[in-house]
Amino acid sequence: MGIFNRRQTALIEPTPVVGTGTPIGEVPTTGVALDPALRALTGRWTIDRPHSRIGFAVRHAMVTTVRGAFTDYDSTLYFDGARPSQSRAELVIRVASVDTGVEQRDAHLIGGDFFDARRYPEMVFRSTSTVHEGGETFRMTGDLTIRGVTRPVDLQLDYLGSVMDPFGYERAGFDGTTTIDRTEWGLVYNQRLKTGGAMVSEKVRLQFDISAIRSTS
Repeated sequence: MGIFNRRQTALIEPTPVVGTGTPIGEVPTTGVALDPALRALTGRWTIDRPHSRIGFAVRHAMVTTVRGAFTDYDSTLYFDGARPSQSRAELVIRVASVDTGVEQRDAHLIGGDFFDARRYPEMVFRSTSTVHEGGETFRMTGDLTIRGVTRPVDLQLDYLGSVMDPFGYERAGFDGTTTIDRTEWGLVYNQRLKTGGAMVSEKVRLQFDISAIRSTS
């Protein structure tokens, strides 16, 4: 899936037994092929907001999809290209920055029916473990806090490649996705349709299109 040639490989870490959820480092017998270029990416990174998108998609009225994004957030990323299990991330999102392109809808989302931004101004993701699943795909597990409720989520994270841009910044690209049931975080508001079904789906797809810049400090 990446934008660079990845024919060279190296044995980096033991891989977990499929289906066991065993963290990397606890199975001593099997190696997993990992692009050696990833070693050079080890270090701290920051999400470049103008070139990234922290978004979501949710089915509306059973027949269409509403998409939105959060424009105000802070990020702390540490990527370990030699031992991905040491990688970690934290994302603190100001929910009042939600933007779906419709002001009335955005106002509803930050109100008490949904995010209740006055009482719970931030949504937070903090990783707890990272597993290399093969190729350029990783699984990052973490705690997601919304409206004061914290629950674990699994994020599929695909490495897209790295480049030195014309301005001298080293960039790395990642795509992350996961689907959550919003009612598990207290986002239970809905309206039932006369024809059956709900106005807003309980399933929400979270999307992380990340262009990260290496931190100099």
